[in-house]
Amino acid sequence: MTDTLPDQAPLSAVAAEPAATPAEVKAAEVAAPARPAAPRGARRGRRGAGRGGRPSPQAAAPAAPRPDRPAAPRRSHPLLERLAGLYPRLFGEAPAPLKRGIFEDLLAAHGADLEPEALKAALALHTRSTRYLSAMASGQPRRDLQGQAVEAVAPEHQHHALLEVFRRRKPREGEDPRAKLRERLLQAFEASGLTREAYAERVRGRDESANALLDEALAEAAARAAKDEALLRAFEASGQAVPAFAELYGLDPRAAERTLARAQRRREIVA
Repeated sequence: MTDTLPDQAPLSAVAAEPAATPAEVKAAEVAAPARPAAPRGARRGRRGAGRGGRPSPQAAAPAAPRPDRPAAPRRSHPLLERLAGLYPRLFGEAPAPLKRGIFEDLLAAHGADLEPEALKAALALHTRSTRYLSAMASGQPRRDLQGQAVEAVAPEHQHHALLEVFRRRKPREGEDPRAKLRERLLQAFEASGLTREAYAERVRGRDESANALLDEALAEAAARAAKDEALLRAFEASGQAVPAFAELYGLDPRAAERTLARAQRRREIVA
């Protein structure tokens, strides 16, 4: 079973948690305790006035606050709880990206114990959860039932997971979510090992605001790459070892080594 990406609202929209279904709303209404009817005399007392035309004490007193209605039950699936017990590294509190074809693997491993339609519904719910999308966005590899890493998450899947996670999260006070997302997009691109053109071709979608942010991230990556290349050329021309070269330019030796290695990898990608 491959991951299915949820339909995405424009990046500029503020996303909310999924609304309750009519069945969930009905269940919440049934679960809510019935409000007892007030005695007949008490109803007249609230409407009537006291002596001298003044409002009665019942009418003057503020109404007691009503308790909040019970929240709609959280969307879940009983099979997910069972899978979390069997495979905590895959379906637990900190899930991992699932190997493509995990649906068939689960059926093969558990035979008649799993009903295919129920498994499809459970996996669809799981792969649309914010926890799972966060794991996809982090760049972790996909894992099989034994928890072994088997393949990398495709750049387009990581990219769309990043967009969806940032749509759902509520920014902290004073935080610029677009700047943070732009940096995450830049990091995902640099980890992909693709050229800017190849990466953009794979991940670009129909959301123009998301595409604009992607272009900003790739432009920033190009500027960083130019600086890294200039430093690599200066290092090659110096004929010095990294520690001496870093000291000459006032750089931390470990940071200089990372920058030079990154620039060398970019050369290899372009070549």
